[in-house]
Amino acid sequence: MPCPHFDIKIVQRSNRQSAVASAAYQSGERLFSEYDQKQKYYSHKSEIVHTEIMLPPHAPPEYTDRNTLWNAAEAVEKQWNSQLARRLIIAIPRELPPEQYAGLIRDYCREQFVSKGMIADFAIHDKGTGNPHAHILLTMRALDESGRWLPKSRKVYDLDGNGERIRLPSGRWKSHKEDTVDWNDQKYCEIWRHEWEVIQNRYLEANDRPERVDLRSYARQGLDIVPTVHEGAAVRQMEKRGIQTNIGNLNREIRAANNLMKSIRQLIQNLKGWITELGEKRKELRAQKAAEEATLLPNLLMKYMAIRKEERKDWTRAGQNRGTSQDLKAVSEALSYLRQKGLSTVEDLEAFLESSGKSAADYRNQMKPKEARSKVIDGILASRTDCKECKPVYEKYQKIFFKKTKEKFKQEHPEVARYEKAAAYLAKHPDDKDKTKKELQQEQETLLSEIADLKVPLTEVQEDLKKLRDIRYWVRKAIPGTEESKEPPKKQPIKEALQDKADEKKAQKTAPAQTKHRQQNMEL
Repeated sequence: MPCPHFDIKIVQRSNRQSAVASAAYQSGERLFSEYDQKQKYYSHKSEIVHTEIMLPPHAPPEYTDRNTLWNAAEAVEKQWNSQLARRLIIAIPRELPPEQYAGLIRDYCREQFVSKGMIADFAIHDKGTGNPHAHILLTMRALDESGRWLPKSRKVYDLDGNGERIRLPSGRWKSHKEDTVDWNDQKYCEIWRHEWEVIQNRYLEANDRPERVDLRSYARQGLDIVPTVHEGAAVRQMEKRGIQTNIGNLNREIRAANNLMKSIRQLIQNLKGWITELGEKRKELRAQKAAEEATLLPNLLMKYMAIRKEERKDWTRAGQNRGTSQDLKAVSEALSYLRQKGLSTVEDLEAFLESSGKSAADYRNQMKPKEARSKVIDGILASRTDCKECKPVYEKYQKIFFKKTKEKFKQEHPEVARYEKAAAYLAKHPDDKDKTKKELQQEQETLLSEIADLKVPLTEVQEDLKKLRDIRYWVRKAIPGTEESKEPPKKQPIKEALQDKADEKKAQKTAPAQTKHRQQNMEL
């Protein structure tokens, strides 16, 4: 299935980021940054298959040069915390032909960004491992008709009811800032995600592919699916080396539970459709005064045996005997199962399905808070580690008095932001403040064990429904008018038929010899 990954970030100078460096990373080119007088080059980027810069009508043609474009975009930004560019990383459906990747990204950028006045610099990365994706770098300022960068915002004076400016006690006029373009409005995140979903599906449909992309969360799609926990590079590397982690174990349990519930819901849906069909057939049979006997599940299974025997009349005798034996064994197990569950009529089966669906939902609901709590414990343990590692740097930061010096220190030391983020997460969970690391890990182990225990009855429900699925096929085979009853008789497998004929020939060859031997004994 297509990967729904869609990530939007801002390249910010306050985070020690550079638009020139970002462009060099995604394009694989060697670029020189005039801002910090450093060369930007990432030699390991060998998976780049296509790069392109798309300009709006008023952009200077020299901006088709990547080095010129992003140095110009950075030069106009004067603040220490300026937003330099907007960066998107989006997954490309691997179901599409590789030669259409560039056209897909080009159409998307033209419709959503370039038509609005942004410059789009995109690159397609594909290692051939089934993860094609695109990096898109967008400018943050609009261009005027002569190709000069426009300001991001302008001063607007506030007016009173008479349309006059409002003077403040300080003697200045009351004013506020307004953005010259609304590209930073949060609504565009939703719009851009949705339009990327639409254009992917359009390309998939044009290529006669059945897959479709949906970038909405599981909750917004109305799906009862628990999302997995983000693993991160360190956890993934450990898992690749065969080292199991708490996050990896939790994600395995979540995936297994989600797959179980998906299978159970599908089985229940199919079986409910069959029950409806049986109800309709029962009405027809009732008109023939045979409703009670004809809708008893054991009777229908025995009728299936008779139908299968008739279908095998053209088989060899050995094949007939083998098929009858296999059917007898399967139907006997089914009858034993129905007797064990107390199922003899369609009404019994309907009640059993309803009960199974409720049981499965109940087990899954019990698992969800345990999985959520396990995620919280992972977050607490990671935040405590970050606080411990970054505390010395954060204490130095706290001792700085001057604002500009403090801001510069924070910009140069990412440990400050890490500490603040970790401390904020811990503040959201005050009840766990006094719990030790060992206590939290023991609690998490208990939770994972309880999740695994709850998965057992879910698996049992799934197995029950699989057995009912087989019984459904046999019963439908025995009821006139259903799709299974219209199926042509199954031919004897060629391998079995050849083996049976070989056995018959061997028997015919040995028969005369045995007769002659008996005659000789009689003469003696």
